[in-house]
Order: sequence, then structure tokens, then C-alpha cells
Amino acid sequence: MLGTTELLLLGGLALLLFGGKKVPEMMRGLGQGVKEFKNGMKDVNETIDSVKKDITTSEVSESNTLHSDIQEQNESKEL
Repeated sequence: MLGTTELLLLGGLALLLFGGKKVPEMMRGLGQGVKEFKNGMKDVNETIDSVKKDITTSEVSESNTLHSDIQEQNESKEL
């Protein structure tokens, strides 16, 4: 992780290289990129959670069906 001194040096270097007008534009673009990345990660996490929920629901449904089939077989054997 960068410390305060390193950040100040990088900021000063950026100011010298790109000028006072370009640096805010670049930071704005960087901020928008970070925002889009976070939104993309949120979408991915929501999709993963949805798939997990679907898998769990289908497993429970299959388990209930299997349990019902076993009960029916046992009942037919008893008769």
C-alpha cells in the first residue's frame, strides 16, 4: 500500500507531466472506471447468488421427489 509521501510524489509528478487541467479530467475518468468496475462486480455477485439459490432449490425439489418415490415403494411393498 502506498503511503502519504508516495501519493504526494505521484500527484506532483502527474501534475508536472500532464498539467493542471488534464489531471482532474484523468481522475474523473479513473473514478468512473472504478464505479463501472464495482457495478460489474455487483452484477457478477448477484448472478452467482441467484445460481446458488437455483441449485439449492432444485436439489431440495429432487430430494423431496426421491423421498416421495421411496415412500410409495415402501407402501406398495407393505400391501
